[in-house]
Amino acid sequence: MNDAKLIKEFRSGNIDAFNNLVERWQHRIHRFAYRYFSSHDDAMEITQKTFIKAYRKLHTLDDADKFSAWIYRIANNLCLDEMKRAGRKRSQPLETIEESPIVKSINGNPDLSIQQRELGTILQQALNQLPPEQRIVVIMKEYEGLKFREIAEVLEEPENTIKSRMYYGLSSLRTIFEKWNIEMEALNYE
Repeated sequence: MNDAKLIKEFRSGNIDAFNNLVERWQHRIHRFAYRYFSSHDDAMEITQKTFIKAYRKLHTLDDADKFSAWIYRIANNLCLDEMKRAGRKRSQPLETIEESPIVKSINGNPDLSIQQRELGTILQQALNQLPPEQRIVVIMKEYEGLKFREIAEVLEEPENTIKSRMYYGLSSLRTIFEKWNIEMEALNYE
């Protein structure tokens, strides 16, 4: 059963249909929030809040075929609200990252075989250096596999703005990796 049919079932009073939506989407929303905050606990909290809000507001969704954009918009807004509420920027200072053992080991031994987990940590640290409006676009495009049109719909921005943010986000990542002396080939492990 697709999302639209599950939504119709839920609106008819079938709570199990909503549970199926949660099962289908919770991993994606958690992954999205994790990429945003680099924290399992924060990602779990955002995921839970996203589905609570979705449960309460699903009757307001006009077009059930746009559920994916709608659920990502809820998660994105909750992430932004959490950052504002906490008054914190979720990133490490650049100096801390440059001194990390992972970056030092890459700089000291370019032939060193690095596990995927360590590369993931480096990528996450670099992502955290991006401004939130660029980070969110990179996460949605590269990690969630959304199309520019879908991202524009989620963020309620023009598609060209999204493309521009993606361009600047990737350029910034390239600059960060160059500063850390990390070659792009080392990051293409997937």
